[in-house]
Amino acid sequence: MADTAEEFSSYVAARHGALTRTAFLLTGDHHAAEDLVQTALARTYLAWSRIHNQTALDTYVRRTMVNEHTSWWRRAWRRGEALTAELPDHPATDPRADPDGLAERDGDLWRLLRALPAHHRAAVVLRYFEDLSEAETAEILGCSIGTVKSRTHRALATLRAGLTPPTEPAAVPDTEPVRRDAR
Repeated sequence: MADTAEEFSSYVAARHGALTRTAFLLTGDHHAAEDLVQTALARTYLAWSRIHNQTALDTYVRRTMVNEHTSWWRRAWRRGEALTAELPDHPATDPRADPDGLAERDGDLWRLLRALPAHHRAAVVLRYFEDLSEAETAEILGCSIGTVKSRTHRALATLRAGLTPPTEPAAVPDTEPVRRDAR
């Protein structure tokens, strides 16, 4: 049991920052991210003896976080709670919750990412922020590779559309209509 506790503590110390970043990208809230990581790590500790290698361990923790976040989202929906799509004027700057300063540097992207449906956001976070393969993402999300491709494609199209400034129609000169005098 002592070895298990030491191994688990070492894992948490090594991966806590990355897990918190992933949780923050999933939840959009520093406090919810900490809660999500804590819940996922508690469940991981219970399954620690069944997990045999580092890759499986990371996959297990990420999948637990995605599943738990989805459960929170569903519970909030059932209670009639609504998430707001708007971020506060001044984002929190807790370096532990957002070590790369993503929310501050990329405000528009962050706003658009938060507006994505939860399953699209999870696919984008795992594929592009965590740099996982399509197969790894599919395993964590519990879906097919085709579903991962579809979700990331749709999410990226939404993000691109939101980041691309609208094109203005070509200017049409202001002219008075030509009037013909009646003869």
